[in-house]
Amino acid sequence: MDLSFPGFDRTTEVTQLPGDLAVLMVGIAARQTASPTAIAQARFGRISQPSRLLEPVDGAFNGPMAASLTRWKDE
Repeated sequence: MDLSFPGFDRTTEVTQLPGDLAVLMVGIAARQTASPTAIAQARFGRISQPSRLLEPVDGAFNGPMAASLTRWKDE
C-alpha cells in the first residue's frame, strides 16, 4: 500500500478554493502527514536495504492457509 502523497500534476487546471475550505484541507493534510501511519511509511522509504517484511517468501501472508485454500478450490 502506497501512502505517499501524489505529485503535483502541472497539466491540471488550478482553481481557487474558498478560504475556509483551503484552510480545512491544509489542516487535514498536516494531520495526515503527522500520523503514525505516515511516519512509519516514511521510515520504510529511508531503509537502505530492501525490506522483506511486506514481501513474504511464499507470496502469501499465511502460506499454509493459501495452500489449503488452493487444494480446497481444486477439489
